[in-house]
Amino acid sequence: MSELRAAALESKAWPFEEARALAKRYAKAPPEKGYVLFETGYGPSGLPHIGTFGEVARTTMIRSAFEAISDIPTRLICFSDDMDGMRKVPENVPNQELLYANIQKPLTAVPDPFEEFESFGHHNNAMLRRFLDTFGFEYEFYSATEFYKSGQFDAVLKRAVEKYDDVMKVMLKSLRDERAATYSIFLPIHPETGRVLYVPMKKVDAENYTITFDDEEGREWTLPVTGGNVKLQWKPDFGARWAALDVDFEMYGKDHSTNTPIYDRICEILGGKKPNHFTYELFLDQNGEKISKSKGNGLSIDEWLTYASTESLSYFMFQKPKTAKRMHFDVIPKAMDEYHQQLTAYHAQDIKQQLANPVWHIHGGKVPVSTMVVSYSMLLNLASVAGAEDKETLWGFIRRYAPEATPETHADLDAAAGYAVRYYNDFVKPGKVFRAPTEAEREALEALRDALRAYDGEMTDEALQSVVYTVGRERFDPMKAWFSCLYEVLLGASQGPRFGGFIALYGVTETADLIDRALAGDFA
Repeated sequence: MSELRAAALESKAWPFEEARALAKRYAKAPPEKGYVLFETGYGPSGLPHIGTFGEVARTTMIRSAFEAISDIPTRLICFSDDMDGMRKVPENVPNQELLYANIQKPLTAVPDPFEEFESFGHHNNAMLRRFLDTFGFEYEFYSATEFYKSGQFDAVLKRAVEKYDDVMKVMLKSLRDERAATYSIFLPIHPETGRVLYVPMKKVDAENYTITFDDEEGREWTLPVTGGNVKLQWKPDFGARWAALDVDFEMYGKDHSTNTPIYDRICEILGGKKPNHFTYELFLDQNGEKISKSKGNGLSIDEWLTYASTESLSYFMFQKPKTAKRMHFDVIPKAMDEYHQQLTAYHAQDIKQQLANPVWHIHGGKVPVSTMVVSYSMLLNLASVAGAEDKETLWGFIRRYAPEATPETHADLDAAAGYAVRYYNDFVKPGKVFRAPTEAEREALEALRDALRAYDGEMTDEALQSVVYTVGRERFDPMKAWFSCLYEVLLGASQGPRFGGFIALYGVTETADLIDRALAGDFA
C-alpha cells in the first residue's frame, strides 16, 4: 500500500471521511457497471448561483478523495432538471412579460429572455457549463429533457407505472390532506398548450403504460408515460433518477434532508439501491437570508471571479460544509489570503498534514506553488494609498519590494493585483472614512514620520515593524489603539495590514510623505 493511500485511509478531512464511507459500499465486490457514479443536480429555473458551484466543487473533492483510496473508476454527472415547469418568473432576468406568458411550460420550452439560446433552460444550462468549465471540473452533462425524450428514462417510467400504488403510498404519507387529494407522481405535458400539468390521474394503465387525466378545461386525455410526454414530480424524480442511473453518491442542501427517506424508498421501489448522501448547510446573503435562484440574491460566480481567483472560491467551499455561510463581498479578501497561506504551507508539510490541507482537495492532489509574495489584503491597502486604477500601478511598488517578481513569473500575484484594484475601486474606495488624529496621536505620527525619514536599516517587514512598534510602545497602552490610529488616520479603514510590511511595500519615504499629508488634513 502506498504512503498516500495509507494516510488517506486515516485522514480526518471530511472528503476522506465521505470517501471511506462510499468505499464500504463496494467492500465485497466492485460495481457491476464498472465505475462509481457521483451525481449533482441542478434546477435551471434561474441563473446558476454560487451554491450550485459549491455542490459540484465539494462532490469533486470527495471524488478525488475516493480515487486516492480506491482503484474503482469514477464518473461525475451533472444532471439538469430542465424539463421542470417554470412555476414562477425569476426577478433578475429581462423580458419579464415574455416569461409570464410561458409560465408552467418546461424550462426548455420557455423562450430565452436573453435572446441568446433556443430556450431559457438552454441558456441556464450553458451558463452552468461555462462556470464548471472555468474551474476545470471533469463531468458529464445530462439534460432531463433529452433524458426523457430520448427514451433513456422509459424503463424506469414503466416501472413507476407498475409500482404506481407503492410509490404513491410513500408520497401520500408526506402530504397534507388537501394536497394528497389531487396528487399524482406523474406530470403530463399538455399536447396542445405544452404546459406541465398538476392534475390527478383518472387511470394509470400498467398494461399499456399510459395515464388518463382531465386537463384544466375538463377535457380527457390519455398519454403514454414514455417519450417525453410525461415527467415525474420532483421528489419521485429524485429517486427514479438514482434508480435509472445507478447513482452511488449525491449531495444536496440541508433543505432536502427531510426528503431523503422519500428519495431512498422510491429508488428502492423502482429497483435501485439508494446512494450515499451528504447534506450541507445553506448559503446566506448579506442579510442572512437563503440564497435563491429566483431572487438572485447573494454573490454570483461571475461576481466572485471579478475580484478573486477560482481557487479562493473553492477554498471557501471546502471550509466547514456543515456550517451555514454568509456569502457577501466582504468574505473574498480573507478567502484569497487564507488559500495562499495554506498553499505556501503545503510543500513543507508531511503527508498527513498535506491531506488535511484544503489545497490538496482543491487541486486533487496536484498542488502548485504559490508566488504571492504580497498578500491580497496588502495589495488592497496599497491600491488604497496609491489610488490605483490599474494593476501596473501596484507593480511599480511590487518590483521594488520583490525585484525577482514579474507578471510572467508570478502569474497568481499579477492576477491578484488586478483583482485587488477592482475590489478597491468597487468596495473599499466608496467606504473609506478618514479621521483627524488626536493631539496624542499627532505627536506619535510625527515621531514615526521622523523615525522613517532617519531610517537607514534593513528594508524588511520585521525591521520596519520594529520601528512602528517602538514608537507606539512608548505612547500607547494598549498597543491596539496605536494601530487603530494608523489605519483610521492614514488608510481610512477600521483595520489594516501588519504595518511594517505595508511600509516595506509602499516605501519608507512614501509612508513618511503619507503621514505628512494626513497631518496636513489632506484626507480627513
